[in-house]
Amino acid sequence: MTTAIYPGTFDPITLGHIDVIKKSLKIFDKVIIATTDNVNKNYFFSIDERIEIIHNSLFNDLRLN
Repeated sequence: MTTAIYPGTFDPITLGHIDVIKKSLKIFDKVIIATTDNVNKNYFFSIDERIEIIHNSLFNDLRLN
């Protein structure tokens, strides 16, 4: 099993991010989406909101596993 990690702020996640994820899933068995909360940056969405948006975008809208 091959795994890729896709780090980013995803503030917010965009169709470009989703396209990269979908293409990565054709190459890798598993893609881990990693976001962070850097205290030196001003985010539009909180870390909890970004995680929820990412989750909803990938699992509810795209129905990915």
